[in-house]
Amino acid sequence: MPVTRRRFAALLTVLTAGATGVLSVATGQQTTAEATQDKNPAAAQPASVTAGSVVQVVAHPDDDLFFMNPDLSRSLLSGTQVTTAYLTSGESDGRNQARGGAATDPEQPADRAHYAEARQNGIRSAYAQMATGDRTSAWKRTVFPTAGGGRAEIDVLIAKPQVNLVWLMLREARTTGEDTPESLRGLWNGRIPALDSQLTSGTPVKQPFTYTKDQLVETIAGVLEQYRPTTIRMQDPTPNRYGENATGRYTDHQDHMYGARFVQAATAAYADRVSRRPHFTVQNYLGYHNSTLPHALDPQTAEAKTGFLKTYAWQDRQDYCGSPSGCGDRKVAGNPTGRNWAQSLRYTRADHTSWLTEGSPGRLWAFATLDGRTAYWTRTPGGDWAGPMFLPGTGIDPGATAARLPGGRIAVLATRTTLGSAPAEYRREVVYAVQSVPDGPFGPWQSLGTPERTDDEGTSAISAPAVAVDARGLLTVYLRDSRRTLRASTQEPGGGFSPWERLGGEDLQGDPVTATDAAGRRHVYATTTTSVLAWTQRTPDTPLLGPAPTGLPATTVPLSASPEGAGVRLFFRRPDSGVVRTALVTAGPSVRPHVSSVTEAGGRAGYGAVGAAGRLIVGRADSGTVGTTGLGGPPAWTESRMLFAGAPSAVLEPSGTTTTAVLGLDAELHTTTTPGTPNHPTWHRAVH
Repeated sequence: MPVTRRRFAALLTVLTAGATGVLSVATGQQTTAEATQDKNPAAAQPASVTAGSVVQVVAHPDDDLFFMNPDLSRSLLSGTQVTTAYLTSGESDGRNQARGGAATDPEQPADRAHYAEARQNGIRSAYAQMATGDRTSAWKRTVFPTAGGGRAEIDVLIAKPQVNLVWLMLREARTTGEDTPESLRGLWNGRIPALDSQLTSGTPVKQPFTYTKDQLVETIAGVLEQYRPTTIRMQDPTPNRYGENATGRYTDHQDHMYGARFVQAATAAYADRVSRRPHFTVQNYLGYHNSTLPHALDPQTAEAKTGFLKTYAWQDRQDYCGSPSGCGDRKVAGNPTGRNWAQSLRYTRADHTSWLTEGSPGRLWAFATLDGRTAYWTRTPGGDWAGPMFLPGTGIDPGATAARLPGGRIAVLATRTTLGSAPAEYRREVVYAVQSVPDGPFGPWQSLGTPERTDDEGTSAISAPAVAVDARGLLTVYLRDSRRTLRASTQEPGGGFSPWERLGGEDLQGDPVTATDAAGRRHVYATTTTSVLAWTQRTPDTPLLGPAPTGLPATTVPLSASPEGAGVRLFFRRPDSGVVRTALVTAGPSVRPHVSSVTEAGGRAGYGAVGAAGRLIVGRADSGTVGTTGLGGPPAWTESRMLFAGAPSAVLEPSGTTTTAVLGLDAELHTTTTPGTPNHPTWHRAVH
């Protein structure tokens, strides 16, 4: 195995030679600009949009274009090192033909090797267009041995050799959800001992191979070890099921789901085995379920994304690639937006803004998941940020929720995935850890379990936890379960937690949010496909009432909640626009709360969750970079140059300043502190 890795490293060094300002991706080293910053980290250099490196692992050619764009195109345009690995060849029925409308093609004989090659050609063209503006920009194609004992193809974009494609070329399931043993699903569940390869017609890989479950995990971990990413993008390993009891068909392609589980296992193996590497964060993306939700992207961004899909689909039929297999995937040509997939991008983890909080007066705490562990940074009053430091324990999913307890202690909550040695042992649960004293160490992780009886029922599709703290310092944790209803578990005075209580609701999407108004009344909100549901208290010592309709319009799903006087202000985005909207919700004597009229809060376009602190609003602009604006301020974002993972978070400090934090693609914490409303803030990396 060491010989294989050395050979791969040497190959990549040769292929990437000549890349201006970029060192070999095999070394895991940084760009020249980053290295300059690290020579004097105390100099607080402004964040760079090119910091970090990205590895994406998807099941099929086109999953990245449909579900990870525009994050992908933004990363390519910025010059970030981007590598995408494709687990299967996506050979389907072997017929490269469009069906429906003007793009209908005549029937042709099945040829899976040629159709898979056409999909490769389409991907290379789309990446070349995104990275250089020229779909015909040339690639270098080479075969390399994998850590799992097989062979794979690596393609390097010659004009921008920091852009790589890795083709693992396994057999796909050839069906969206039917139980096909010869698939990633069958391999994961032990239905087959090994999965065959499906070589493409034009690949330099000439000898077929097979992978056992362990060999495939080793292969993916080997790719991560060679490229040493700071951001790993993957699909959703727990996409839920349709049906009232969450026992129907999957809401996503089975290859997406089980491919993501293989990536989970490989990521854990890589983190455990390779010590001399950069920290990394993981971003999960929603797949087919986007088709049932309002569009999350503005029309201009969706149009640009669709344009890259049209290139992949070889819509114009011009023979610019010279391949007998064709220059793209004609199955997409008839409908390049998919089933409303091109109009959206959504994260399934780490898309909430409650991970930055104040502890004791003037001291801030920030939490994120790095290397499958919970990392935290802290800033002393008037001092500098320090971190990351790590809580013990692995298997922590992306994202964290933080809450301040009376006296200044901090509680942090997350979900944790246990892979297990057998398929039935795959499990996701809620865990929490609490400081014993203000500013002190955190206690061990404690499990709150899960409302799901088995993974198979809902594929462990629980949300991130939202948490409320009462005057006694006791926690109540809220969770969306796999049946898309709200659950709660309440801490007892003795420290234990109640069983998961059913609070009702239906069609809940994303993560619930909670906040407490000035009167001490608790509010809980959750998005549905068409509106927002509310649970509120009449008085601080009475049970939650709800679910109650708010009458709010449809959102793009992520919600943020911030106390404001006698009520709670909600922030969300308008579908087909991305503009930030807000409404003030006030609890009253009836079940249904009073909801103000919806207003635009500032910040045009963009996607993902929006953070708020005082009158400051922070979110992802349509450029993909972090942007800030003020409540009721100018419609445009004040944009940084920094791409980031997850969602931003912000706190209003007693001094009246606001501190905002994001996790960059470099897996580093970046913060800015501004007085009042933003005015071109400068972002700085937290110093180790």
